[in-house]
Amino acid sequence: MTKEKKLKPNLPSGFVDRKGNELILKDRITEIIKKNFQLYGYEQISTPSFEVSENIGKFLPDEDRPNSGVFGFKDGKDWMSLRYDLTAPLARYYSANETLLPRPFKRYQEGSVWRNEKPGPGRFREFSQIDADIIGTKNILADVEMTLLLADSLNKCGLNKEEFIIRVSNRKCFFGMLDWVGISNEKQRIAITRAVDKYDRLGIKGVTSLLGKGRKDKSGDFTKGVGLNQKQIEKIIRYIDENTLFDDNRENFIGSATFAPLIEYEDLSPLYQEGLEELKNIFKKIQLSEFKNQIVYSPTLVRGIEYYTGNIFEANLLFKVKNQKGQEVEFGSVGGGGRYDTLVSKFSNNPAPSVGVSIGLDRLLVGIQQKDNFFKKNKIENFGPIVICLFDQTDMAPYYKILNTLRSSGVSSEIYTGDGGIKAQMKYADRRNSPAVILYGENEAKSGTVTIKNLNVGKKSSEEIKTREDWKSNESAQTTVKLENLLDEIKKIIKSN
Repeated sequence: MTKEKKLKPNLPSGFVDRKGNELILKDRITEIIKKNFQLYGYEQISTPSFEVSENIGKFLPDEDRPNSGVFGFKDGKDWMSLRYDLTAPLARYYSANETLLPRPFKRYQEGSVWRNEKPGPGRFREFSQIDADIIGTKNILADVEMTLLLADSLNKCGLNKEEFIIRVSNRKCFFGMLDWVGISNEKQRIAITRAVDKYDRLGIKGVTSLLGKGRKDKSGDFTKGVGLNQKQIEKIIRYIDENTLFDDNRENFIGSATFAPLIEYEDLSPLYQEGLEELKNIFKKIQLSEFKNQIVYSPTLVRGIEYYTGNIFEANLLFKVKNQKGQEVEFGSVGGGGRYDTLVSKFSNNPAPSVGVSIGLDRLLVGIQQKDNFFKKNKIENFGPIVICLFDQTDMAPYYKILNTLRSSGVSSEIYTGDGGIKAQMKYADRRNSPAVILYGENEAKSGTVTIKNLNVGKKSSEEIKTREDWKSNESAQTTVKLENLLDEIKKIIKSN
């Protein structure tokens, strides 16, 4: 007989399983953000996970990946792709329904997106986003609202104002600099933008390589460069170097009369001046908000997605983030967005200038999990259910009476459904992170009581508990109460956690 080949329980690279409190926390922060978006007057919509590939377009930073960074397949005559963001589907949705929608149209959406790009710390190939957009207006107030909405949402998720920053820049200023350098080829301009967008992660040396012939990373993968000449590279690096010095000087961020040393350069294009005026306008209005010290000018911000046309912004955490091994990692942004005035026009003759923001829920989740006070502030129970240990399956009525008493009062609880004895039941409760277990045996039945073991006070390891006598040996960790007092005692234990 041929032995059955066992499958390996491996995940594809860049994908992750999640469980338990991590998902509870994710649901909680999602609901907080949704309520805040609704508070600002945004209407929820939903679009399919798949779109016709042609409708999505090719806007992703990782052009070297298959299918320009998306996952796709051929369905009859059409190529279908999993959506890589929620913005391109929004442009399609608005164009199909614009006669029925108000203008401006304010919408929000939450959902998964997929990107066929190289994974990294906190960087997945499937992740959840929640977006808010305003379609159909050029008014700078829409740009201002997006930055304030992003800051306010992070604040309401439990981040103090000193723990995050919203960096703001303008694509027109960056492209104005490229005019000054003498680069007019559109493909090159986009490729340069994508290279400079990696500055925070790769540093000046990495960006220099990407502007030239290319770069090989630690894994040995080679990314082809833009292919600029040395003089062009030197001018762009000069721009980055000088603006980075400004970027690090936080006192110059807020309400600065000059937005970058670039204005000292010669032969600046009108495009740069246009971007500069837009920035001055947005910061003038931001000064009126409670988040004026969190929203700052950052001239080296460019963002890598192609469709941005003007003001852009990005949210970064100001505290160190550690991975599961306790190592500090390069974390990147938790959200961002900007103005995209030409995306809808790919579908419609009716121009619809737009601006939007996107929050990466999975990445924000990683950051928030570093903060212990979030669980307390939002009353998230960071523990499992109360476990009712089972000794006698011939008479289940008392067990269900205890279970119903707990559940009817909103206490997460369960009767042990496994096949093991007391040792297995204690090990199970341990792994479920249960705050307490309940013992109801022959002695308790005779006296009308229950025994409660507080697993966070004087708890023995599950390996040491083999018999009922072991269970009863540590009096400081347990108490016996009348059945009618069970709920009060359990609530005390939960409150103490």
